[in-house]
Amino acid sequence: MDFLKDSNYINQISIECVIFGYEEQTLKVLISKLNFSGDFYALQGGFITQDEDIDVAAKRILLERTGLNDIYLNQFEVFGKANRKRKEFIDKLIEANSAAYDKNIKNSDKYLWFTNRFISIGYYALVDIQKIHPKKSEIDASIEWHNVHSIPDLIMDHDEIFKHALHHLKEDIDKKFNAFNLLPETFTIKEVQDIYETIFEREYVRTNFQKKILEMNVLERLEKKFTGAKNKAPYLYKIKI
Repeated sequence: MDFLKDSNYINQISIECVIFGYEEQTLKVLISKLNFSGDFYALQGGFITQDEDIDVAAKRILLERTGLNDIYLNQFEVFGKANRKRKEFIDKLIEANSAAYDKNIKNSDKYLWFTNRFISIGYYALVDIQKIHPKKSEIDASIEWHNVHSIPDLIMDHDEIFKHALHHLKEDIDKKFNAFNLLPETFTIKEVQDIYETIFEREYVRTNFQKKILEMNVLERLEKKFTGAKNKAPYLYKIKI
């Protein structure tokens, strides 16, 4: 708990970020293993200072926790159940790392600050997994991509936050046209179809899907993607600016 260095944090409010990436027809999420003894896995989160806008805080937290900057970020839900297992998590962490903490730690203001009820603002981020290179912070033992179908058990209610983020991603995908943020700057319609089929776990008829995507009117067609194969070269697209 020594990473609580800024006394200007707003009490009992935090931000939790769910970072999605896509690779080899697999949707992935970035998970941190916290730098403590014991298997404590978590989403990337942090606290808000008194003079920060919430979106600014979310971007700062992502930069501090992962080194990621200038990425698609969307606020999706607020989590405020009375029992979010925060005290249970902190007590387990202290027990597993008892040698590192004074035996009177549970009588300290710092312990009370961490174990108080917190309301968390949830954000999800979409990144081109080939383009970015996450960096662990001082509170992370490791930070790795996991298939969304095989993530480790997460601390507190982070499993629930992750599931809600995935649900909102599916709901938003045709309204905010955000799936393209999982791709490189230029891409084919087939690559977009692969992402949709991965996220929704279903197949689409190619011609119908292409019509649906082009009718969104958010893509700019570029030159053809010549692969050297005998089949007809597909066009490349990018998001309209």
